[in-house]
Parts: sequence; structure tokens; C-alpha cells
Amino acid sequence: MAEKVIYRGTGRRKTSVAQVILTPGKGNIIVNGVPALEFFPYPTLVQDLEQPLVATGTEKDFDITVTVKGGGFTGQAGATRLGIARALLVASEDYRKGLRAVGLLTRDARIKERKKYGLRGARRAPQYSKR
Repeated sequence: MAEKVIYRGTGRRKTSVAQVILTPGKGNIIVNGVPALEFFPYPTLVQDLEQPLVATGTEKDFDITVTVKGGGFTGQAGATRLGIARALLVASEDYRKGLRAVGLLTRDARIKERKKYGLRGARRAPQYSKR
């Protein structure tokens, strides 16, 4: 029996973690068992997911299955995008130059800043009273 070719990648963004599985196919994107257009509420988020595929010209070459947890829609889309880019690298190292040029291999390190004591939020100070 022939083994299935599988490429895996993990992406993170804010508090979201996406585990991506690429298999040779027709370009279907399934996120948590649902088509990506149904899972994400905005079409722009789905376009965001497809950026690595467009950058490498492999839109119709792979079927993508994603398991994503944590965070909100934007964080999940960003995590999925990074996971797809990393899985494409596993598939072929030749994609690195194109993905790097568009900036798809860099993890976005911005996360929520913690609240500090003595302040109302991360940076918001209590209202100042002159008298």
C-alpha cells in the first residue's frame, strides 16, 4: 500500500495555535472540519490564509486541513497562514525565497501587554485630580 504524502506545519499568532496538514490535492482548505469560507466570518481572512499559496503558485496543488485553537478569528487566521507557509517549506525548500520575500515566514511577536499594578490597564493611568 502506498503511503500518503503529508506535510505538517505549526503556526502561532497572539494566543492562537494552528496545526496544518498539507496533502496533494485540488486546493480545498478545511479548518476545524469546516470549509475556510464558512469558518472565518470575513472573506479577507480567507485571502490572508491563501497568501503563502499565492506567493508560491500552489493554489490548486494541495488540500489543506487545519486544526486551530485559541484566540479570535484574526489570530487564528494569522496562525494558519504561518502554519501553511511552514508546511510548504517542508514540502519543498525551493519555496523559501518567495515566502521570505513576502514576509510569510516571520512569526508576528505582538501579544497583549500585561496589566501593571497601580494602573487601570497595561498603560492607562488612573484619572489625575489636581485638587
